[in-house]
Amino acid sequence: MEKDITIYDIARELDLSPTTISRALNDHPAVNKKTKQRISEAAAQMGYRSNLFASNLRRQRTNTIGLIVPRLDSPFHSSVIAGMEKVANEAGYNLIISQSLETLQKEIANANTMFNSRVDGLLVSLSFETETLEHFENFVSKGIPVIFYDRVAEHKECTSIVIDNLQAAYKATSHLIEQGCTNIVHITGNLKRNVYADRLKGFKYALIDHNLPFSEENVIISKMTEEAGTLAAQQILEMDPLPDGIFVSNDTCAVSCLKALKKANISIPRDIAVIGFNNDAISRVVEPNLTTINYPGQEMGEVALRVLLLQLNGSRDNVPSNTINLRSELIIRESSLKSKSNAKKKAVHL
Repeated sequence: MEKDITIYDIARELDLSPTTISRALNDHPAVNKKTKQRISEAAAQMGYRSNLFASNLRRQRTNTIGLIVPRLDSPFHSSVIAGMEKVANEAGYNLIISQSLETLQKEIANANTMFNSRVDGLLVSLSFETETLEHFENFVSKGIPVIFYDRVAEHKECTSIVIDNLQAAYKATSHLIEQGCTNIVHITGNLKRNVYADRLKGFKYALIDHNLPFSEENVIISKMTEEAGTLAAQQILEMDPLPDGIFVSNDTCAVSCLKALKKANISIPRDIAVIGFNNDAISRVVEPNLTTINYPGQEMGEVALRVLLLQLNGSRDNVPSNTINLRSELIIRESSLKSKSNAKKKAVHL
């Protein structure tokens, strides 16, 4: 494990005094802009962390855990955070929470802030734009555990907590086909992310297994927001012929799409059956109630935090693998039930 880089290391590297290094890193006016830039670049390259919690250094722990989420206004991530907070509080840890707002630049800034804040561990759900994990390498090199959840990427030193998104999407799409749908639209997010790429695969595989054609025109890639659902509905209304089924990769987008279609006098589910994803509270309020995938957000948060605590306590051997799969289920409600004989609600476990 690499030792912490100090201002003395930077001073030796640049042949400057430790006082100059300290002043530059604290943006002191006595140091000119060019020298500050040179010192800042060297500090970043060497993996220097500013000492924000000096009083805790003797213990080598700050009892803080960093969390980076794509958006804080997501019902799913709210439930994940609730699970994390529960376990963290019980273990005497505090969460430092930030959001990337779906941008790589903000995610990198958040990661640097967490690193400089000397968090004991980091939990991350990746942004739409993230393609590499270079901004987490400082954590890995220092032995600081990093856990990815929901939106993950493979890293041999990091654990991922997910559900089987491919299988969940397969079940959802198969259900629409069993209801008689033959022309199904899939509304999804940025395909750089595992969750959306895997759900698209599950959608495709279900069509193939039921001898239905796949068309790129029936895949709508969006930001998965409430506004995106309304825009997707407008796009669907221009299709000829109209689809008879829609599978959406989250409930927020699905509900706004459903409402926009109803406003255009489309009967749900008689004309178009609709399925969402996540089992957010809104899925049980909208009329008709939304068929959806129950994604155990709070459980995911609890599991992610517990795995992180195991790693902090040196118990990596107790973690079963680099990827932990949680169970999900298809919750069938009125929005997808074209067949009256299937009108009774039921759950199909994945």
